[in-house]
Amino acid sequence: MPALKPASILGLLVLILFVLIAIFAPWLAPHAPDQTLGMSWDLPGPNALLGTDNLGRDLLSRLIWGTRVSLGVTVLAALVAFSVGCTLGFIAGLRGGWLDQVISRCNDIVMAVPTLILALIVLAVLPKTLLTLTLVLGLLESTRVLRVARSLATDIGVMEFVDVARLRGESLGWILRRVILPNALQTLIAEFGLRFIFILLFLSALSFLGLGVQPPTADWGGLARDNKDGILFGVWAALIPGGAIAVLALAVNAVADWLMSGSTRVWGKKA
Repeated sequence: MPALKPASILGLLVLILFVLIAIFAPWLAPHAPDQTLGMSWDLPGPNALLGTDNLGRDLLSRLIWGTRVSLGVTVLAALVAFSVGCTLGFIAGLRGGWLDQVISRCNDIVMAVPTLILALIVLAVLPKTLLTLTLVLGLLESTRVLRVARSLATDIGVMEFVDVARLRGESLGWILRRVILPNALQTLIAEFGLRFIFILLFLSALSFLGLGVQPPTADWGGLARDNKDGILFGVWAALIPGGAIAVLALAVNAVADWLMSGSTRVWGKKA
C-alpha cells in the first residue's frame, strides 16, 4: 500500500466520521427525524442547533438520519454495480469472442442513453422504494464498472500464469476468483471510491428532483429540495446538506487517490 499523505489521512478520518454518524444515528440525533419543534426555518437555538427546516423539524436530526439513508443506499448500490459489472466484465475479457461482443455491445447500448434520463424514466414507472432505487442506481453504474473490469481482465488474461491455470484444467470461475480478481483488486478498490462518489451525487440529484428517496424519509438530496425556497428569505438550510455531500465526496476522492497511487506498483509485483 502507498504511504499515507496528510490529505489522505484527513479524507480517511472524515470518511470514518460519516460512517460512525450513519451507524449511531439513533443515538446521535437529538430528535426524531419527523418531529416538529417550531415554525418553519427557525434560527439555530438550544433545541435545534442548526435551526429548523421548512416544516419546523430539527435540521440537525434530519441531517444525521439522512446520513444513514444516503450512505446506506450509496454503498449498497455500489456493491450491486461492482457485483454485476465485475462478473460480466471479467467473463467478457477472459472469454473473448462472440460472448465478449454480445456483452460489450449490450453495455454500449445502455451507456448510449443519458444515465439521468434513463433513471428518470425507470423510476417514473416503478415503485419508488429504497430497494428499487438501490437496484436502479447499481445496475446503471454497473455499465461503467463493466468496461473497467473487462479492460483489466483482457490485460491480465494474456499473462503466463493465466495460461498455466488453463492448462491445469481450472474452471472459469476458479480463474476469475483466484487469478483475475486478486490482480485487479487494487484498481477496483480505487474505482469503487470513484463510483461511490458518482452514485452519491446521482442519488442526491434524483432526490432533489423528487424521484429518489421519498418523504418523510430524510436524505441529503431531499433536504436540499425541501429547503431550497428558504434561500429566497435568507435561510441557508438547503446549503447544509449540499455541504455534507461535498465534504464526503472530497473525503472519498482523497482516499481513492491514495489507493490509486499504489495500484501500478502492486500490479507490477503480482503480474
